Amino acid sequence: MNSFWLIATGFGDSGFLLPAALGVALWLAIDRGTRPAAVHWVLLFGACGFIVMLSKLAFMGWGIGSAHFDFTGFSGHTALATSVWPVIFWLVALRRAPIVRLSAALAGWAWAVFIGVSRLALEVHSTAEVVAGVALGTLVSASFVRLQWHRKMRVHTPRWLAPVLAVPLLFFIVIGRPAPTQYALERLAVWMAGIERPFTRADLLQARQPARGPM
Repeated sequence: MNSFWLIATGFGDSGFLLPAALGVALWLAIDRGTRPAAVHWVLLFGACGFIVMLSKLAFMGWGIGSAHFDFTGFSGHTALATSVWPVIFWLVALRRAPIVRLSAALAGWAWAVFIGVSRLALEVHSTAEVVAGVALGTLVSASFVRLQWHRKMRVHTPRWLAPVLAVPLLFFIVIGRPAPTQYALERLAVWMAGIERPFTRADLLQARQPARGPM
């Protein structure tokens, strides 16, 4: 059963979704008519990633979190998934009737929430972290769809789009390892805060302070 949840959670890994988000931006930037949508997407998705990164750095470097809610920062997998998947599903159904497009976006959101559930099943995040990730990512995807809903968009699908989306996923399945973003953020937080090791959930719940590194 654990392998099932690992496969599901892979669809929310940054090693897959960051290239997928880039693919969406390039997809929209191909035609002049959809370039404003590409700009909107880059700004919204970029803001989401920045907020997730800040929340993780704040906790790992300075212990800014909530022991009461068991909150150490936004679930990155969940936030990215609920940002990207509804938009991909909606764009795929772009030439269909409005009800089909809406249903596609909701299906993408449901799939992304399921990815969030996988984070709970694997016990990597608390409920508060996953719920916060869902809220942040949904705000991004819903804002994008709302901004573009009444625009007459014709998105052409280039041949290279499928490989852009498929290669990172295949790499994740074959290698079986997530992208090293968490490790990179830990090292950055330690360096920025001048501590010997990053804050952990155990530190938060037990009110411990990591030792300061040499100045």
